[in-house]
Amino acid sequence: MPDLHDVIRQRRSIRRYQSKPVPTEVVQRILEMVSWAPSAHNSQPWRFIVLEDSKVKRDLAEQMADAWATDASKDNQLVDAKMHSEQVERFAGAPVLILASLTMENLRKFVDVPRQSIERDLAVESLGAGIQNLLLAAHAIGLGACWYCAPAFCKQLVQKTLKIPKHVEPHAFIILGYPEEQPPAPHRKKITEYCFIDTWNR
Repeated sequence: MPDLHDVIRQRRSIRRYQSKPVPTEVVQRILEMVSWAPSAHNSQPWRFIVLEDSKVKRDLAEQMADAWATDASKDNQLVDAKMHSEQVERFAGAPVLILASLTMENLRKFVDVPRQSIERDLAVESLGAGIQNLLLAAHAIGLGACWYCAPAFCKQLVQKTLKIPKHVEPHAFIILGYPEEQPPAPHRKKITEYCFIDTWNR
C-alpha cells in the first residue's frame, strides 16, 4: 500500500478510461471508505447511488445535456452538437457512474433560517469529505476518477429521472475506471499563498 502522502500528491482527475470493467466488489470497497470520512455530528449525510444500467445513464446524461444547453442559451452561449454529444458521453460512457448526494435527515433541526442554513453548509462540507475519501481510495488501488458538479445545476431533473426521494439532494457525479491517461500534475499554490498564522497577510 503506498504512503498516504504519495497517494494525495499523485492523485489526478482522470477523464479517459480503458474499456476494462470495474468489478462490483472493487466499487464497494472504495465506497466503504466514504464511511470513514469525518462528518458534522457524525451524521454521515452522504448518499451514493451507483448507476449501472446503460439506458438509465444515457437517458439521464441526455436530459442533463439538454438542460445545460438551455442554461447556456440564457447567457447567449451556444452549445453545438459536438459539445452536447461530448457532455452525454462523459457520463453515459463512463465505466462506473456514481451520483453523490446528501440528506438532512440526521442533521440538527432549527426553527430559525440562519442556523438551519449553517447546518446545511455542514452537510455539504461532510459530503465533500466523503467524496475526497472516495477519490483517494480509488487512486490507492490503481483506479482513476473525476469529480463533476453537473448534477448540482439540475437537481430536480436528476431526482425525477432517477426517482430519488425529495430529501436526497443530488450534488455531484464521480466517474470511475481504469486509467487510460496519466495527466501531469496541475499547478498548485505554495503554502504561503493559502496558509496564514495569526494574521491575514496579502
